[in-house]
Amino acid sequence: MADAEDVRRLALALPETEEKLAWGMPTFRVRGKIFAALADDDRSMGVKCPLDERAELIEAEPEKFFIRPGHDDNFAWLRVRLAALEDETELRAILADSWRQAAPKRLTQ
Repeated sequence: MADAEDVRRLALALPETEEKLAWGMPTFRVRGKIFAALADDDRSMGVKCPLDERAELIEAEPEKFFIRPGHDDNFAWLRVRLAALEDETELRAILADSWRQAAPKRLTQ
């Protein structure tokens, strides 16, 4: 089961990533752009996700993926329940995908 320390360790391992507090929560940024944020209870995280893919992910695995209605509606953002992740490999893949969406192209090539 993944936890907040796993998120921190894997996120900070991505190129040019830094941790910064925002809204009282740890956020992870590449070149100043947020790609992941731990929830205040450390049991879930938010990551970048294209709006056109979000509904399909939530429908396929509602125990794992969700949004906060009224908060995430218009943003390319998805919430992930850490306890529902299969393993560290899945967590790493989710973080890397979100990082690629925020990172400058020169870092992703």
